[in-house]
Amino acid sequence: MINIVELFTNRDSLMSILAAIAVAAIIFTIGAHFFDRVEFKSRIKHVANERERMRIAEMSRLRESEGKVNSARSDKNSKEYMETIVKKFSLKKAFVDDKTQLKMLQAGYRSKSAMTTFLFFRFVTPIILFVVVFAYLALVMMSEEPLYLSMLYSLAAALIGSYLPVILLKNTITKRQKSIKKAWPDCLDLMLLCVESGMSIELSFKRVGKEMGQQSAELAEELTLTNAELSFLEERSMAFKNLGIRTGIDAVSSVMTALIQADKYGTSIGQSLRVMAEEGRNDRMMAAEKKAASLPPKLTVPLILFFLPVLFIVIMAPAMLRIFGPGGIMS
Repeated sequence: MINIVELFTNRDSLMSILAAIAVAAIIFTIGAHFFDRVEFKSRIKHVANERERMRIAEMSRLRESEGKVNSARSDKNSKEYMETIVKKFSLKKAFVDDKTQLKMLQAGYRSKSAMTTFLFFRFVTPIILFVVVFAYLALVMMSEEPLYLSMLYSLAAALIGSYLPVILLKNTITKRQKSIKKAWPDCLDLMLLCVESGMSIELSFKRVGKEMGQQSAELAEELTLTNAELSFLEERSMAFKNLGIRTGIDAVSSVMTALIQADKYGTSIGQSLRVMAEEGRNDRMMAAEKKAASLPPKLTVPLILFFLPVLFIVIMAPAMLRIFGPGGIMS
């Protein structure tokens, strides 16, 4: 007992004990920091591996879907033949510009074979129409007329045929945008719920893309592609910007601009999505009110042409039968 008291009262012993405690604390602090760094690195590695797995899965899914669409449209031999025609006549220099590529993206055609097919049909369609119309007019319909008239009508048909692929492409873009516009407000509401529940923006796009597949396959495809771009692009803003460009819809572009600003300045993504979702619901309500207000003028002509004549016949028929019928006044 006396030795213990002397141990704690001796100056040299106390300094040795305190030094040992300080060394132990330093070793513990350095070791804890080292283990924290190891754990942090393992977490970062796990997140990177998970993101890489998501990227590979989404890209493989997109490649499979594009491969199925392309294989359904044309076989390999026809594609090679089309590429030969396009390269031989330099159709890309003649028909392709920035707007053409943008329209192909907005129509959902992203592969090189789709552009080749479009250029091929834009080159071949006028020739086919010219030959068919000229043969029909010259041999059947206008066989007795001068040949130059058949030639003029055939040239007019060929001129129309040169714009026929462009018209079909515009119709595809219109249908695609209509489907996306119809489902976009619901998409914003679902995305807002996902973000406010704690999901990241990547998981929100992935989840909403799966949920929107039944309502709008086009919008689900765009969200899936955006999720894949968020995984491998250097800047997230590029993925958001590409979504607005591919859709070509002002409502989508405004939401993507809000997300870019929120990501750039560190503001709340949930608040931005809430404001945009409310605007989307208001726009949809205004569109419904506009359609309802346009119904009376649209119904006026059908009522005059189909309803009023039947009404007059029903009202005037008994009187006319009494006047002009058997035993009537005029009989």
